[in-house]
Amino acid sequence: MKAALPAFEGFGLPTAHAGTGIAAKRILDIVLAGLLVILASPVLALVSLAVVLDSRGPLVFTQMRTGRNGKTFAILKFRSMHVLEDGGDITQVSKGDARVTRVGRIIRKLSLDELPQLFNVLAGDMSLVGPRPHAVAHDIYYGAAISNYAIRQKVKPGITGWAQVNGARGATPTIDIMQARVELDAWYVANANLALDLKILARTPLEVVRPRNAQ
Repeated sequence: MKAALPAFEGFGLPTAHAGTGIAAKRILDIVLAGLLVILASPVLALVSLAVVLDSRGPLVFTQMRTGRNGKTFAILKFRSMHVLEDGGDITQVSKGDARVTRVGRIIRKLSLDELPQLFNVLAGDMSLVGPRPHAVAHDIYYGAAISNYAIRQKVKPGITGWAQVNGARGATPTIDIMQARVELDAWYVANANLALDLKILARTPLEVVRPRNAQ
């Protein structure tokens, strides 16, 4: 029998202090995301050039993802594949996937394909820290297979999260692997606070340097 999750004390539940916490988290998102866009502008330009010169297709790939309280939004990523999948049938990227471009393999390994999501953060659809959003088709599939899957959607999805800094990145070929990731996300939702977000942000660069599971 699984241990019960702790009571929700973070940003996901409207407690007496939740409104203040959500507002502080939003301010942190806007300030840091705006600063990162400015600091990363040379990298954004170089990656943009590399993607355009490497293969045909749009510079930015968009795909519908599920956000807080089930609201869907179009996530932004640098295109890293020859195909642009969205809708009801989406195949996860696997190791050595032929659909990934040459530049795509590099930017995915370094998580540079995720940089456009800073604009999702500024728009308010995402946060810097939170459970990684999945394609809508995958949400439907895993939501039916994993009982506590929907807990992830009590907070805004993030560019990085507790699961990612604990090595849960990349493909999820089995339900057990996704279940383990969901448990980490559920723990974050139950314990979310600004101090934890700052800890996750501090650990994220180290995780990118040693990409354990990025495809």
